[in-house]
Amino acid sequence: MHALERDILGIVTRDELLTGHERLVVGVSGGPDSVALLHVLAALRAPLDLGLVAVYVDHGLRPAETPDEGAYVKQSAADLGLDYEYVRVAAAEHAARAGLSLEHAARELRYEALRTVARQYGAACIAVAHTADDQAEEVLLRLIRGSGRKGLAGMRRRSRDLIRPFLETEKKVILSYLQDKNISYLQDSSNLDPRFLRNRVRHELLPFLERRFDPGIRRSLRKTAASLAEDEALLAALTDACWDEVIAADDGNEEAAASRIVLDRKLFGRQPPALQRRLVEKILWRLGSRARYEHILLVVEAARQGRTGSELHLSRGLRVGVRRELLEFSYPRGRVPWRGRLYAEGGDQ
Repeated sequence: MHALERDILGIVTRDELLTGHERLVVGVSGGPDSVALLHVLAALRAPLDLGLVAVYVDHGLRPAETPDEGAYVKQSAADLGLDYEYVRVAAAEHAARAGLSLEHAARELRYEALRTVARQYGAACIAVAHTADDQAEEVLLRLIRGSGRKGLAGMRRRSRDLIRPFLETEKKVILSYLQDKNISYLQDSSNLDPRFLRNRVRHELLPFLERRFDPGIRRSLRKTAASLAEDEALLAALTDACWDEVIAADDGNEEAAASRIVLDRKLFGRQPPALQRRLVEKILWRLGSRARYEHILLVVEAARQGRTGSELHLSRGLRVGVRRELLEFSYPRGRVPWRGRLYAEGGDQ
């Protein structure tokens, strides 16, 4: 067994990333990281008791390259005796329709496609090939975008149905594995496209920081993320602990709770500001809304000083009504934008 395979077996076992005797979907682009992940997991099928499904997602952006990539991943899966699925999505159309960056839209559709395949095969988890280098880039990207503590804690080795076995593995180790095993791989030309912020961070900003400031900047960024992740775990536990205190009791109807949440303003106001922001973030997530930082701050301010009868208009028809003792989050006309007031002007709330 190769040293990398042995390391990943230890990580998967130690962190209980997999339970064994299960199906696992593996996202494979044809690049070095995902190809190495596919081969490592294939080598560990017996000790981990796994069934693997290799999935190639074509984002519809590089028609000159994707046919070869899909064929390569298909052949790799066949050589390893694995199931294979090809999924095509329309990233450009989704970006235009949803008002997203092309990179963001492609990521959303990619994970949606992987989850669809996982459901088809009854797979509980999806393995993706993010590396230690990706973690450093991600932390820096989130810092540039103004992320809070949770964002700067970086990616998790396990996040709901996603597992990242390579998250502590440096790229040079992966390339060495491929060379040792004489495994070929492809290069995605979009990884060199300077239009994408991630590529500018990878090819321009990080090398500049390494040359001019600290050769160990990648390690420092990962260390910071790990430290913040521990703090984040504590804050998450504290948020969960005060949730039942500040959220008014509902009637037990889960369907209703997914479209309406009521917050006690007085009890909310007693919480530290950090927990107030996290509580609002959790409410927005529960209601299927994007938890934008500016929206979180608006809701916190409304809870503290909002005028009774006023309201906030958030995304996709979500309204926050300010009452004397409560904030009411709801979709009064469904999850679609609409104009008009939630409460009658001057109404007794």
